[in-house]
Amino acid sequence: MNVIYGLLAISIIVALVFLVLFILSVKKGQYDDSYTPSVRMLFDDEVVEEQPSNKSKKKSKSWK
Repeated sequence: MNVIYGLLAISIIVALVFLVLFILSVKKGQYDDSYTPSVRMLFDDEVVEEQPSNKSKKKSKSWK
């Protein structure tokens, strides 16, 4: 039973260390995206090809 308490304490300490490291990395700007906003305007107006009209297709007969 003492082993379970020890492992539980160690896992909580490890989780807290990772939480602190994550908070510090966010505050330092590690996850800030400085590249995407500069190229976003290049991809806003992509050309979309129109679908061919259905008038040129043969109508299929429905069986009742």
